[in-house]
Amino acid sequence: MTALVLAGQRGGMPDPMAVAAGVSHKALLPVAGVPMLLRVTAALRATPGVGRIIVAIEHPEATLAGLAGLEDVVLRPAGASPARSVAAAFAEFGAPMLVTAADAPLLTPAMVTRVLSATPPQAAAAAAVARDRTVLAAFPTTRRTWLRFRDGAFSGCNLFLLAAPEASGVVAFWQRLEQRRKQPWAMMRLLGPLLLLRFVLGRLTLRAALDALERRCGARLAAVEMPFGAAAVDVDKPADLVLAEAALNPAGGTLLAVPLRDGMARPG
Repeated sequence: MTALVLAGQRGGMPDPMAVAAGVSHKALLPVAGVPMLLRVTAALRATPGVGRIIVAIEHPEATLAGLAGLEDVVLRPAGASPARSVAAAFAEFGAPMLVTAADAPLLTPAMVTRVLSATPPQAAAAAAVARDRTVLAAFPTTRRTWLRFRDGAFSGCNLFLLAAPEASGVVAFWQRLEQRRKQPWAMMRLLGPLLLLRFVLGRLTLRAALDALERRCGARLAAVEMPFGAAAVDVDKPADLVLAEAALNPAGGTLLAVPLRDGMARPG
């Protein structure tokens, strides 16, 4: 299993949080004393079944020079967008490929294993999602972008599995969706006016949305529901940084969150 970590700058522009911290990329922002990128690669390295780890970042040799802990990682230059970085890596290394982001410092091997084990065998691609109640039970003050369906409100978790070669169609459609990633209605509009109407009226289920995506991507898709609220937390703003640092043990970097049997999570 190849794992790709997206660590580039969105739009090629420096992130304000990186600038404030005096680092070139948000991926290098320390969380509880450890750069986020190193936390993510450490979680992947500790996950059974993950072998090759790729990091996509601008000018990787220069950007990551002197950063210990990446000696066994394959470096590639980031594309003009996250989806383009994925497309380039998928074309080079193929399936199966796990994709995640460097700004997810709360990533754990258990989260990755959940995606790998819960993806149906017939699915060419899968995305991890978490219900609002799961996320808010663990982090009541967090603010996330929710996709609201008839069967619940979900947040993306920055964990994707490209399990088969047919996932190339998913990557192509991803490039269209990523420009609308913070606009759920605009994302649904790409699926057609009828589905958009059902979404607006609260009548669209998550499975129905996936079925519509399948028709446009030419591949079987799945959503893997995560029992970990922390899986939905990425560091996009200062409040996220405060939340992530509070969830980590600064000495060991151990995530203080455990899954509950009812699919929810709370700080441990």
